[in-house]
Amino acid sequence: MKQNSTLMLLLFVCFLPVTAFCQNTNEPVAAGNDVAVTSTESGKVKGYIHNGIFTFKGIPYAKADRFMAPEKPAPWTDVRSSKAYGPVCPTDPTTTVNDEFEFAFQHDLGYSNEHCQSLNVWTQKLNDGKKRPVMVWLHGGGFTAGSSIELPSYDGENLAKKGDVVLVSVNHRLNILGFLDLSAYGDKYKSSANAGLLDLKLALEWVKQNIAQFGGDPDNVTIFGQSGGGGKVTSLMNAPSVKGLFKNAIVESGSYITAFNEKPVTQKIAAALLEELHLQPSQVDSLQKLSYDVLNEAGKKAMRKVSADLRKEGKNMNGWGPALDGDFLPYQPSDPAAKELSKNIPLLVGTTKNEFAPFVPGPKSQTMDELKESLQKKYGDKTDAYIAAAQKTYPTISKPSEYTDIEFNFRSLAIKQADEKAVSGAAPVYMYLFTWQSPVNGGMYKAMHCMDIAFQFNNIARCQEMTGGGKEAYALADKISSAWINFAKTGNPNTSSLPKWPAYTAENGATMILDNQCTVKNHPDDELLKIVAAAPKP
Repeated sequence: MKQNSTLMLLLFVCFLPVTAFCQNTNEPVAAGNDVAVTSTESGKVKGYIHNGIFTFKGIPYAKADRFMAPEKPAPWTDVRSSKAYGPVCPTDPTTTVNDEFEFAFQHDLGYSNEHCQSLNVWTQKLNDGKKRPVMVWLHGGGFTAGSSIELPSYDGENLAKKGDVVLVSVNHRLNILGFLDLSAYGDKYKSSANAGLLDLKLALEWVKQNIAQFGGDPDNVTIFGQSGGGGKVTSLMNAPSVKGLFKNAIVESGSYITAFNEKPVTQKIAAALLEELHLQPSQVDSLQKLSYDVLNEAGKKAMRKVSADLRKEGKNMNGWGPALDGDFLPYQPSDPAAKELSKNIPLLVGTTKNEFAPFVPGPKSQTMDELKESLQKKYGDKTDAYIAAAQKTYPTISKPSEYTDIEFNFRSLAIKQADEKAVSGAAPVYMYLFTWQSPVNGGMYKAMHCMDIAFQFNNIARCQEMTGGGKEAYALADKISSAWINFAKTGNPNTSSLPKWPAYTAENGATMILDNQCTVKNHPDDELLKIVAAAPKP
């Protein structure tokens, strides 16, 4: 008996460290009833731990009927499982893709539902009293498409792990669901023109009220977004009711929102929609019951009709997007009152070298003589000056096609946004230009639109099809993600791994060139941009 007891004791002692080892979350994934549980205003949520990062997906932050302003979600009593992404906003269905580019992007289209107001959170600790900087990601796709899960680069785990930040990404209403202005048809629709942005406001309010339970600092929130996400950042900087819900802002290849659609235009689209559907104004409520597909198709036809009418008058419109509704957005971005709202918000802004150039059809191989012949059609006697300025700006140019794949429009708009912010703001502006060239697929992707996101999120391993996953990509991602993390912490992107990054002014034009060799240049492409701006418009 004594011998059996000794044996059992030895087995118990030997087993102790094994049990402890198994409970030390050394496994890549930990999930269960008592794992990753925390509270929100609406009720408790249960996520999971992946590679040491607490992960929550699909947490509802709002609810709304079609075209209505969002409200807080209905509370729940049980612990809500939050391990899978929530629905994405319905958009045009994807029926075909370009194989070469889909290989690089690896889209995840998710599943759609109009009730798409949910968010995702990644954090190192829960309820530990530490005030971690919070980074709220606003996805691209204009104001029409996309979602918080669309690209593998959007995953927040690596940024949360590296920088001890809390990463939040958001789904919200888009296209006709988020931006159809029905305000002419009754007070109940007064918020419809900016319903999608009101979703984002409520998401930021959710962060303010709940993020401490996820280890975050509600008073140190950075909003950042690329392309359409950058447009959303710009829009929120101009919204009085959002003031105080975020501290810093990053606009990545998204400085294109220079004016909001005005009410005569947005209401004209709504009228054209009713006409397209053969509905009288008194029947406007029936829009809430139509299928999304019918509504969406009618909305696109109405948009085309109004756009054509405006072109006849020499005017244009921005499509579905932020509207000057006099309430949520009472000022145009150029108005002094709008600039006053955001003057104390540090801004990090920039673009990529090539943006959409890789997507443009046309000859990819030319001789220098063919290049000059092509350029002369646009630049005339300034052709040689253009070639010289391009070579000066980008000394590594080695092929004729590299003179024509440089993006100018987004770059000019980013400079415009930085200039205006630097003049009117008390807070600093920092400018970057991402020029790193992907080696994948014969180098066809270059520094295209969305390429830089994987570097900002430190997600090279998730995006090897786009970046190649080589040592140079990892090294640059380490530098860029460190700068983004520091900006979220302090409003200043300076980091020991980069050269000193001075604040941008219209006078110094200080721009961090993000490439294998990162350098700061003043007005790096000023001469080139002036030649392009002076060229006759087609």
